[in-house]
Amino acid sequence: MDRQTAQNTIESLLFMADKPVELKQMERVLDIAAEAVEDALAGLEERCRQGGVRLLRVAGTVQMVTAPEAAPYVERFLGLGGGNKLSQAALETLAIISYRQPVTRAGIEAIRGVNSDQAVATLLARGLIQEVGRMETVGRPVLFGTTFEFLQYFGLQGLQELPGLDVDHTEG
Repeated sequence: MDRQTAQNTIESLLFMADKPVELKQMERVLDIAAEAVEDALAGLEERCRQGGVRLLRVAGTVQMVTAPEAAPYVERFLGLGGGNKLSQAALETLAIISYRQPVTRAGIEAIRGVNSDQAVATLLARGLIQEVGRMETVGRPVLFGTTFEFLQYFGLQGLQELPGLDVDHTEG
């Protein structure tokens, strides 16, 4: 299968998929090597930058999503109002999870200094975070990490696009 055919076929598969697609699955379906899938995805990503969709890649999966700059119009088209905002507590909790993942609820609360049960519940309900494992310690606490929906919500193509932390280490 040539590169252009692979790109077009992958684009069709991603368009039809209702969730992220594993790269391994693409290799099996297309019957091509991992390198050929990666090459086709690179070309498709470049092509998508010129249009209204993007490819979101996380942990061996890829998904086609709308371009971040189209978000207000997509929300209006879907009838999603401004009642979608996150509380300050939820945003603080989400920031901690996004930069420290995987992190436990106790780790979140140690940084925030307050109980984060409600914020974590809200973020789970919105699909912005998920359980990514359990810590190998007493009680096996849940480890949280971000999701594809998190990247979509903030218009990111990957965690590497998170802004750098500007931490002021001076007191006073």
